[in-house]
Amino acid sequence: MRRTFVIAPVAALLVIAGLYWLMLHGYLELTAYLLVVAVLAMVGFAVWEFTRGHRKGPAILLAGAVITAGTVGVYGWNLNSKLDNIQRVKDDVIDQGKRPPKKKSEALNILLMGADNPNQLEHKPTVGELLADGEWDPGAYRSDTVMVLHIPADRKSAYIVSVPRDSYVTIYDGEGNAHGKSKVNEAFAEYGPFGTWRTIENLSGLRMDHMAIIDFEGFRDLTTAVGGVDVYVPSEVYDYKQDVTWKKGWNHLEGNLALKYVRTRHGLTNGDFDRVARQQNFLRSLMSEVLADDTIGNPIRFTDTLEAITRNLTVDESWKTGSIRGLAFALRGLDSKKVKFLTLPLDHYENVPAAGSVNIIDEKQAKQLWTSVSEDKVGPYLRKYPDDELPDPKDVS
Repeated sequence: MRRTFVIAPVAALLVIAGLYWLMLHGYLELTAYLLVVAVLAMVGFAVWEFTRGHRKGPAILLAGAVITAGTVGVYGWNLNSKLDNIQRVKDDVIDQGKRPPKKKSEALNILLMGADNPNQLEHKPTVGELLADGEWDPGAYRSDTVMVLHIPADRKSAYIVSVPRDSYVTIYDGEGNAHGKSKVNEAFAEYGPFGTWRTIENLSGLRMDHMAIIDFEGFRDLTTAVGGVDVYVPSEVYDYKQDVTWKKGWNHLEGNLALKYVRTRHGLTNGDFDRVARQQNFLRSLMSEVLADDTIGNPIRFTDTLEAITRNLTVDESWKTGSIRGLAFALRGLDSKKVKFLTLPLDHYENVPAAGSVNIIDEKQAKQLWTSVSEDKVGPYLRKYPDDELPDPKDVS
């Protein structure tokens, strides 16, 4: 009996320490299996001790099994509840009018948008709150970050195509009505996220399955939750608009400083396109931090990270919690090196009345790009157009 009192707590502490070490080093599935084995072992040993006439020892073991299973259950429930708390907006408007056909494939196209309040001093409802009544307040938010995330059916890679904010395209509203040409960010400002959804579908020929919008406050909180990220600046840049100097070398970015990095356009040689490269470069580094073993395997840090994401995220109503959870589980082993970042090809810059300086898209090459994404053949496209891929981390302005 006394041996049980000594062995049980020591064994429990060793098991907890071992499982925590496995979690921090990325062995999440193995940790889950061993956790189940540990609980069953405690129950089994308790039963064995009980049959030998002992009472206090089995009670301690059973209590340990219940506490362990309960703790894991509460942790899982807490994570799932955060997914349930994601703001969702009605998306029935997207089924009106003509849309690209849906392919018979498990591949996913997800429209990613960053929502930015043009008047930082004015407190506003979130995008989800603005759309609660189905109406959009023109000019309330703008989106200078528009990306198409394509995830192939095997979930072993991903492609992210950025559409620069100054791309000169035909603008559509949420019902699919065309409203002439302008910069692509006009779609979000005037017609909201579903206007951007329709505009990108008509531009790319790809049918979007879902959308995800994160506001810049959420972006800032996320960088803080993961402890910041490191990016390399190849040469010193002064952004006079934000009054910030980016020193040559590695820069640790977190919170508002991270926001300034992805917003920088002034002082960069290629303006809008260099800003897109910075956004992609930062996202690449952020993904590495979020997917890192010491983030996913650390319950406290992972909870904070998930909280920062979900608190400021808005998705379409059709994207249910179970589907998001399933996708996250399917992508759990995705290496950030398997994520390819591309940018919509430019033909030339042009000044257009009422729109100002815009990017005229290379339509022939853009069609090849969208086709390669749709058919999961981005590799051949990049061999033909290698400059369209995001450069190495040390080569991004």
